Amino acid sequence: MFKLICSIRTCFAIAVLIAASNVMAGEFTLEDMHGNSHRLTDYRGKWLLVNFWATWCPPCLSEIPELISLYKAHRGKDLQVIGIAMDSGSRQKVADFIRAHGINYPVVMGERRIVAQIGEIEALPTSYLYNPKGELVSYQAGEVTRASVEAYILKK
Repeated sequence: MFKLICSIRTCFAIAVLIAASNVMAGEFTLEDMHGNSHRLTDYRGKWLLVNFWATWCPPCLSEIPELISLYKAHRGKDLQVIGIAMDSGSRQKVADFIRAHGINYPVVMGERRIVAQIGEIEALPTSYLYNPKGELVSYQAGEVTRASVEAYILKK
């Protein structure tokens, strides 16, 4: 099955799923749009999905309701979602977008330093999944769904 994935410069049809073999992730620190810090170690004991996206990316827009639903179902229990907006526009534009789309999970403004802390992104959306030990266990270039994330977690 092919999905439309937007790269930084163009859109193309491809889907990529790569499973990592429980690689210990490097520590990262992110500051969200509200000034709250998020570190990988803050989420030990929980799954963590880090999702790179942009306001101009159609597949990202399609994926947002799935991430909202995923976060709502697991918030404060066993999973955290953090969005990283790779928009070159203003923080205010992203903040307005977050409000307009009802995004309920923390969102960070993306930049090269943040990408370097987490991993390469060749397309948007791209998601990284960390297990409760803080190990990178999977990443996907292309859309994820609530069902696909929950199914992956149940298998582990």
